[in-house]
Amino acid sequence: MYVNGLIKMEGFLIAPPAWQDPEADAPGRAVFAGGCFWCVEAVYRQIEGVSQVVSGYAGGKPEHADYRTVCTGMTDHAEAVDIRFDPEKIGFGQLLQVFLGVAHDPTQKNRQGNDIGPQYRSAIFAVNDAQADVARAYMGQLEREGVFHHDLVTEVQMLEKFYPAEEYHQDYARLHQDQPYICRVSRPKVDRLRQMFPYCLRAEPLQGSFSSKEKFRP
Repeated sequence: MYVNGLIKMEGFLIAPPAWQDPEADAPGRAVFAGGCFWCVEAVYRQIEGVSQVVSGYAGGKPEHADYRTVCTGMTDHAEAVDIRFDPEKIGFGQLLQVFLGVAHDPTQKNRQGNDIGPQYRSAIFAVNDAQADVARAYMGQLEREGVFHHDLVTEVQMLEKFYPAEEYHQDYARLHQDQPYICRVSRPKVDRLRQMFPYCLRAEPLQGSFSSKEKFRP
């Protein structure tokens, strides 16, 4: 049985990281790219211990960090989400487990479904060396366990800079619940999160966003 690129195994879809490092949790920050940022953001807004989720761009130059330019696929940016979390409530490993198991399909290269281009690539932008080490170890674990029916293509690289996207992109899925793309692509991911990780859900999804880029904590 295939679900989001996964093979269902013995009642679970994806095991947690076998090895974790507290240093990966210490920054209280994770940056992931997995296709359209509306959909990835919607997933992490459901999770207890997450205090802020911002859609934006990572991996390119500041002068090109705007939606129109990034959508050309000619910059080095990926649509990404910057997640702030409380390490006392949730760890980087759990966020990584959700990223690879629910938020996107890490076996699709430079695309997610019908969203095609390097701006939709699968990537983990590590905030420190420990995050990069945990991510690589976890991906190796999943490959050895044969969890996916294709090879993982997720890139692991160090975060240089995250650029918040335009205000109208923030909390987009909640504010546009009847939009066809949200119904078709985003909502099934949130439903899958609720099925696979009911123990990590907030009572109510995190709402709101910064009202200007000055409120974003770089």
